Amino acid sequence: MSNITGKIILITGASSGIGEATARLLAAKGATVVLGARRLERLESLAASITESGGVAACRTLDVTRREDTQAFIDFAEQRFGRVDVLINNAGVMPLSRLDALKVDEWDRMIDVNIRGVLHGIAAALPLMQRQRSGQFINIASIGAYAVSPTAAVYCATKFAVRAISEGLRQEVGGDVRVTVVSPGVTESELAESISDEAARVAMNDFRRIAIPAEAIARAIAYAVEQPADVDVSELVVRPTASPY
Repeated sequence: MSNITGKIILITGASSGIGEATARLLAAKGATVVLGARRLERLESLAASITESGGVAACRTLDVTRREDTQAFIDFAEQRFGRVDVLINNAGVMPLSRLDALKVDEWDRMIDVNIRGVLHGIAAALPLMQRQRSGQFINIASIGAYAVSPTAAVYCATKFAVRAISEGLRQEVGGDVRVTVVSPGVTESELAESISDEAARVAMNDFRRIAIPAEAIARAIAYAVEQPADVDVSELVVRPTASPY
């Protein structure tokens, strides 16, 4: 029996891409998945598909930029299933552009979703995990958390922040709560669709020719979850073999 079987696993940004692929894989391995995202129709369709395949899934609308909404998401899972074993902070946006394009609203959106969203997840779930004396955070960063490239300064800054927050959390919580950072390279997802800057969009479309499927990241997440409770996989970087970055 997999160490994933029976775990209550919450996933933000679960309506597509890495979140959806992870929900399907973990449910197939015996986890109960609780899905959160803004697009309720997609969540309901995904939950129904998982249920039809013999899995267990529930869903709730979630805007990670709203602290009270994130707390309600955690409370919903606890009330329905009795505990929260894993929170996957996956929700993210990536509207790339050069800094001199001055797309300040897009900078703010990345900060709100990519940084505050992770912090809101931690604030909502950590007290419960500490009461349980068990739990795991899996925070999705990026290869952009390790190196900066043109058009990606603010995005990379948010992902550097995810790594820093995760490492600080790991050091502080000790023994009972595990913390894992998963950093995807270029992966099939809807992230690039948020790029409004024409030059950045063209460059990203070219870069994405070697993209790996979202299922590859889902497998890395499953690997971190299925380790024994005394093993913390702190960081995983998963990228295309052909990637120069």
